[in-house]
Amino acid sequence: MPEAPIRARMRPRGPDEQHRAASPLELLFDLTFVVAVAAAAAELAHSLASGHYAVIGFLQVFFAIWWAWMNFTWFATAYDTDDVAYRLLTMVQMGGVLVLAAGVPAAAAEADFRVVTLGYLIMRGGQIVQWLRAAVEDPDGRRTAIRNAVGISLLQVGWLIRLATGETTTLTFVCLAVLELTVPWWAQRTGETGWHPHHVAERYGLFTIILLGESVLAASNAVRATEVSLAMVVVAAGGLVLLFSLWWLYFLQPAGAGLEANRDKSFIWGYGHYGLFAALAALGAGLEVAVEQTSHPLPISPTATGFAIAVPAAVFVVLLWAVNWPIVAAPLVRPSTSIAAATLITLTPLLAPYGGVQLVVVLIATVCVLLVTVTLLQTVARHSPTDCPVIAGDINRHPGEQNHE
Repeated sequence: MPEAPIRARMRPRGPDEQHRAASPLELLFDLTFVVAVAAAAAELAHSLASGHYAVIGFLQVFFAIWWAWMNFTWFATAYDTDDVAYRLLTMVQMGGVLVLAAGVPAAAAEADFRVVTLGYLIMRGGQIVQWLRAAVEDPDGRRTAIRNAVGISLLQVGWLIRLATGETTTLTFVCLAVLELTVPWWAQRTGETGWHPHHVAERYGLFTIILLGESVLAASNAVRATEVSLAMVVVAAGGLVLLFSLWWLYFLQPAGAGLEANRDKSFIWGYGHYGLFAALAALGAGLEVAVEQTSHPLPISPTATGFAIAVPAAVFVVLLWAVNWPIVAAPLVRPSTSIAAATLITLTPLLAPYGGVQLVVVLIATVCVLLVTVTLLQTVARHSPTDCPVIAGDINRHPGEQNHE
C-alpha cells in the first residue's frame, strides 16, 4: 500500500477503480461511531427497562449519527485523497462524533440537545470544509461541491436556531431532517459526484457489522450484570442466533453489482438504510432489556419487552427486501416471504405471558432461521445444479463464469 502523500490535489476517484476497498482511515472513523451508537442504544435500553419508551428521542439521535456517517462515506468514495489535510479534517469529524456521544444521556433524560447539537455541528463543519476544498481543487465538480457546502451550512444555522429558541420539538426536528436529506439530491442536479458502487456497498456492510456487534455487546453487558440462570442463557443464545440470522440475510445478496447497474436508484438504497441501521441498534437495546428481565422484575412487562425485540427484527426483515428491490432484478429475499416472516415475528410477543421473554426470543430466532433456510432453498431452485451459486459472493456472477476455475 503506497504511503499517504503530504499534499494531494483533490480530484474525483474513478468509479470503476479496480480493487477499491475501505481504507484504514475509514475503518478508524467507523470505530468512533461504535461509541455513539452504544450510547444511543444504552439510553434506549434504560428507557425501555423503566417503562418510558423513549423511541422518538432515540430515532432523533440516531439520525444525527447515521447522517454524519453517511455523508462522510459518500464523500470519501468520491474524493478520498488521504493526504494530511484530509486526515486532519476526518479527525475533526471523529471528535464531533465523540462529543455527540457524550451528550446522548442528557438528550435522553432531560431532552437537553445542547451537547448533541454541538457534536453534530463539529461533524458537519468538517464536512463543509471538505466540500469547499473539493470546490477549489476540482473545477468540473465545483458547482456540485459548492451546493453541498452551502446547503449543509444553511442547515447548521437552522439547527442552531432550533436550539437557541428552545423549539426542540419533534416537528422542528422532522422539518430540518427532511431538508438535510434533500441537500445531496439538490446538489447533484448540477452534476453527479462520482462514486464507487462496490466501495459504497462494502462501507454499508461494515457499518451493519458494527451495529450487529453493538447488539452483541449490549446483551453481553446485561449478562455480566445479572445472575446466571437458565432463562438468561436461553435469551443470550437465542439472541446470538437471531443476530447471526440477520447477518446472513443482509450479506446473502451483495449490493455492489446492483448499485453499479442502477446508479440512479442509489438514493433509495442509501436512505433506506436509516431504517435498517436504526432497527439493528434498537434490537440490541431490546435484547439487553430481555437479558436483564430474566434476573429481576422490571417495570416493563415481558410482552412489551418481546415487542422491543420483535418490532426491530420485523422492520429489518421488511426493509431488507425494500432497499434491495430497486437495485436487484430478483431480490433473493422475496416480498411474500419477508412479509410472512415479519408478521410471525410481530405476533410472537403475544406468547410472553405463557413462556416469558425467553420463549419470545427463541421463537423470533426460529422464524429468522427459517427465513434464511427458505431463502437459500428458493435461491437453489432458481438455478440448475451445475451453476447454482453456493456462496454469497457468487450470486451476482454471470452463469457463464461458474465452474470455470
